[in-house]
Amino acid sequence: MSAPCYAAITLGSNSFNMMVAKTVSHHPQIIAKYKRKVRLAEGIEADGLLNSSVMTRGIDCLAMFAEMLKKEGVSADNVEVIATATLRKISNADDFCQQALTVLPHPIRIISGIEEADLIYQGMAATTEGRGRRLVIDIGGASTEFIIGDGNKVLLKTSLTMGCVTFNHSFFNQFPFQSSDFDHVRQHVESVLGEYQQQLSRLSWHSVVGASGSVQSVVELLCARGESRMITLHVLQQLKQEILAQNSVSMLDIKGLKPERAPTFAAGVAILLALFELLNIETLQLSGGALREGILHQLAQRCG
Repeated sequence: MSAPCYAAITLGSNSFNMMVAKTVSHHPQIIAKYKRKVRLAEGIEADGLLNSSVMTRGIDCLAMFAEMLKKEGVSADNVEVIATATLRKISNADDFCQQALTVLPHPIRIISGIEEADLIYQGMAATTEGRGRRLVIDIGGASTEFIIGDGNKVLLKTSLTMGCVTFNHSFFNQFPFQSSDFDHVRQHVESVLGEYQQQLSRLSWHSVVGASGSVQSVVELLCARGESRMITLHVLQQLKQEILAQNSVSMLDIKGLKPERAPTFAAGVAILLALFELLNIETLQLSGGALREGILHQLAQRCG
């Protein structure tokens, strides 16, 4: 009898993702991936409501996921749907969840930032080689999680309100972009970090691991250029200059940048640059996994 398939669906502020896996040798083996740039956080209005057009965009994606679950033969009992920062924040989250049930008949679990940080660390630890104390940074669309851990022991975890979609709306909403836009991001990141800046630095770490699309977009670019996958301050400073030199908001002249990454690329680089400077980070490597992989490992224990 073959192992059952199970699926982890994450409703992030930037992307909606679905991973389908089955257990092989006690570990999840991914057999299918689906992703759509929904950019949910773009739809948050001043009154705290998610606007109807972006809500529809999200529901349409979930309808596609439902079709793919049928295609992959995933049992209804083996699906976990997790939502993060935007659904934590909006005042009409219940409306979204009710509409979602009409196309994807699985309840959405809106997790706290601390729960998200826990799952991110589990997913990183299960998929990323390395020893010693690590700082994990996951820059999402509307929140960023910071975790310091050593092996399976978590020493600090927090979730703060900074993300590439919300920062894109706040700081990079007029083109051409200016050096002052990056300065304003740094000031805001410093303000949001607050006391955590000292706490993180005091604990220290042996290495830094980054997750999510902002880090992924830089690593993909470096790979396309045949350069080292390691992100450094020099790399980010160079990318800042390339962003400022662009003649079009599409940023087509930035070699190695995928078009679907372009809309939030400047904000992601600005956040990374600010964190490198404020936390004195020397190098950052891409995590092998994060939130989705953390959920998959929980599902593997339940379904495997």
